[in-house]
Amino acid sequence: MISEAHIVPYKTEPLPVEEGPWLVFAPHADDESFGMGGTLAKATAAGIQVELVIMTDGALGGNQDDLVAIRKEEAIAAASLLGINPPVFLANKDRELGIDEKSSGQVKAEIQRVNPAAVFFPGPFELHPDHRVTALLVWNALQELQSQATPVSYEILVQSPVNTLVDITNLVELKASAMSVYKSQIDENRYESIALAMNQLRSLTLPAEISHAEGFYRFSQKDLQKTLSEIVVGKISSFFI
Repeated sequence: MISEAHIVPYKTEPLPVEEGPWLVFAPHADDESFGMGGTLAKATAAGIQVELVIMTDGALGGNQDDLVAIRKEEAIAAASLLGINPPVFLANKDRELGIDEKSSGQVKAEIQRVNPAAVFFPGPFELHPDHRVTALLVWNALQELQSQATPVSYEILVQSPVNTLVDITNLVELKASAMSVYKSQIDENRYESIALAMNQLRSLTLPAEISHAEGFYRFSQKDLQKTLSEIVVGKISSFFI
């Protein structure tokens, strides 16, 4: 049976990918901050250009009549705090994101526009369907474009397989500030405390002085020769070898 060190890292990396630009796909406005806000702040502080694409309008994330406009304003403010350029809003309908020609075309167009060194997307074990569809859309687009960008998945509010941990101990307050901008969402649930609990849990295998870390899976170009489903099934199977 494999050991823990084959499942989760016992050390941190400075960043998942140390060159840029980065292209981050967030299913909804807030996922980038809850999921990888600390790492985004660390990347922009290091001079890496980060482009953020928000896939849906987030209209079903609360009961306010003007929720779409509110969430757009929140995303712009959070991005500014993290040092990111104003996001691109694709405005697909919340909970209706699909593997279709329109959405696939949008994702491919953004990859071609940015020509990124790394592309980030939600981890495959995420619960929300828009999160999982975003992961598939990005993976398929990278395959079709034969992109040389490094594919990287990030955790939002659910643990997925990781092979890279980034220490955000000194950035917890900044991440909390970015998350707090999304008042429309934190009024709905305890997303801030859940996200930070996830980050604290990811410090389990790390030195005691690291209190919080964000988890990522950095895929290889060879991985892109397979479907994302094949990769996920393979990772699960490897736990028992």
